[in-house]
Amino acid sequence: MKPRLRPVLENGSLLFQQNSKITHFGKLGKVEEACKLFDQMPQRNTVTFNSMISVYAKNTRINDALNLFDKMPIRNLVSWNTMIAGCLHNHRVETARQLFDKMPQRDVFTWTLMITCYTRNGELEKARILFDLMPDKMNPACWNAMISGYLARRRIKEARRMFDEMPVKDLVSWNLMLGGYTQIGEMSLGLKFFDEMAVKDVVSWNLMVDGFVEVGDLDSAWCFFKRIPHPNVVSWVTILSGLGRNGRIMEARRLFDQMPVKNVVSWNAMIAVYVQNSRIDEALRLFNEMPEKNAVSWTTMINGYVRVGKLEEGSRLLNQMPYKNVGAQTAMISGFAQNKKIHRAREIFDHVSNRDTVCWNTMIAGYAQNGMMDEALDLFHQMVKKDIVSWNIMIAGYAQVGQMDKALALFEETKHKNIVSWNSLISGFTHNGLYPDAFKYFISMIQNGNKPDESTYASVLSSCANLATLQMGTQVHVLVVKTGYEQDIFVTNSLITLYAKCGKMSSAERVFSHTARVDVVSWNSLINGYALNGNGIEAVKLLDDMEVAGVSPDEVTFVGALSACSHAGLIDQGFRLFESMSQKHLIQPLTEHYACMVDLLARAGRLEAAFQMVKEMNTECNAGIWGALLDACRACKDLKMAKFAAEKLLEIEPEKGSNYVTLSNMNAEMGGWEVVADVRGSLKERLAVKQPGCSWIEVQNQVHVFLSGDRCWLENMIFCGHLRTLMAHISNTSETLIDAP
Repeated sequence: MKPRLRPVLENGSLLFQQNSKITHFGKLGKVEEACKLFDQMPQRNTVTFNSMISVYAKNTRINDALNLFDKMPIRNLVSWNTMIAGCLHNHRVETARQLFDKMPQRDVFTWTLMITCYTRNGELEKARILFDLMPDKMNPACWNAMISGYLARRRIKEARRMFDEMPVKDLVSWNLMLGGYTQIGEMSLGLKFFDEMAVKDVVSWNLMVDGFVEVGDLDSAWCFFKRIPHPNVVSWVTILSGLGRNGRIMEARRLFDQMPVKNVVSWNAMIAVYVQNSRIDEALRLFNEMPEKNAVSWTTMINGYVRVGKLEEGSRLLNQMPYKNVGAQTAMISGFAQNKKIHRAREIFDHVSNRDTVCWNTMIAGYAQNGMMDEALDLFHQMVKKDIVSWNIMIAGYAQVGQMDKALALFEETKHKNIVSWNSLISGFTHNGLYPDAFKYFISMIQNGNKPDESTYASVLSSCANLATLQMGTQVHVLVVKTGYEQDIFVTNSLITLYAKCGKMSSAERVFSHTARVDVVSWNSLINGYALNGNGIEAVKLLDDMEVAGVSPDEVTFVGALSACSHAGLIDQGFRLFESMSQKHLIQPLTEHYACMVDLLARAGRLEAAFQMVKEMNTECNAGIWGALLDACRACKDLKMAKFAAEKLLEIEPEKGSNYVTLSNMNAEMGGWEVVADVRGSLKERLAVKQPGCSWIEVQNQVHVFLSGDRCWLENMIFCGHLRTLMAHISNTSETLIDAP
């Protein structure tokens, strides 16, 4: 009997080795080698098929996995679970559900897998329905899957409710809930929960350390770190990275040197600290000292060179890599694209053998950032596996170059829109001056069940400010308060600008004073508001208050303050501010500052002084300078200087019709009809188009825009009809009043 058993044992051992080898090839991403071995195997069992299905699924070849699954002669429970896990990995939720429904039998792992499919796809209601259908809920794994899903969507109360209802909790359950609190920065609740834990492991301690690091409380993080009974590499790296992110490089290095055991992760973390703080020479020194390097080491170092703009050094390091890594190559693609060396970026992209979605998106984003939307679209169409990031890059790219029709078309085509999709479209409308459309899609966003974030509110408030629609703006402000974004710095700055542009300076002041943390933009918004509303004295006073508060003014601050002085006729204060820019604050005047000063002098009738300042400028004059001087000449009736300023202005903006109209009207006012004829002739010859006058009214939360000369809009005709009726009524009333005895 023994001689007959021996070949069977040998064959069994060989089959086990081959199955293990297939799995090993899959982990290395060597799908073709795994396929070749699978095809050559003289004998296969269910494990062989399961291993090969797993290889396909984990390497994004889900269709090949499904085909092989269909061809299996015999399937077991592991086969079904492996296939559902593959669908989960490849975001094929519907396919996973179809397989789930067909299964002859299921275990707890099957139910947990399907619940996880739904939670990762954001379909928490479907996950909960499936969870409630489970025949046996004693295993904590299915509960943990639901809790994890709620926490991923920051639905902390529902997660806690499920945690409290659990019949059996394991340490994973406790750590999940603890991580939920620390992830959203609720460290007081996290600390209370941590103290309630009967059993803690190093993961529990690390979650607390990481939570304190994320909220910037490094002292508490350090205290917890010192209390960890047996810290692991993650513990050391977490506190080390926290110190680095806060610029405490020497402390981070001291901690690194004290580590009892260092592995490649520790070395990479310390290199990353140097890179984040642009200490590239120290990063390189440590990189060269590493006993062993992995792909992350090389990628971190290359990212460092990209960060400080040393692209050639980064490129040389990429060429020195013993094995090319898609992460490192993507870093270089990003670096070249950001520095407008798009052809170099494309060269690297074309040599990437195993491009992932991030690599494709980086190259497409490179084209979009450089305004090359035709090339971006071509690459987008070539991309086999697009994700939501791909679509968002294209939407934002078209918005950036002003092609909002194409941005909107892509947005409508996007199947699974997220908050970034909506924000890209709304900010695009705002950026391109299509303010009513921005508000329209903001309303649509809410109606479709999407929750706005700080970026959404900042964009839509900016649109309301530019339209001066106070009613809309205040309604958005109410939403801001309800959703808890009233302390976000971008939102508060937009609110200040909104109220200032609507002439409600008391409301702007109230928002400013109730903001816990104001920055230079907040001060600038308020100063510009005073300038806009003609309160120059208050604007100058606010600049002094700003300095007392320890906030350094920037170029924008002085544009607002000088503009305020100009509108209020504060000549002495204007000159004092202009001189303090360069002498006290070391800010060199820009063209915008000179334009304010020219306008200040011109409004005061000091035309010669304004012209002298233009001649002495150390920056190139733009249309704003000559436009301010031309307006001043018109006010002072200085035709000679006006002609000179107009000629300069028309050299810069020959296509702008309003410049010709200003010069023509000025000559007409002063009797220079021959010049008027010449100017109007030039206007026709150059085909310059005067921007039509534009106005709008807000009726029942809808903005109606009117262009001068527009007669083709139905509602416009209705409004005009009502206006004529009203005018006739006024005329009749006037006649009655005149005739009355």
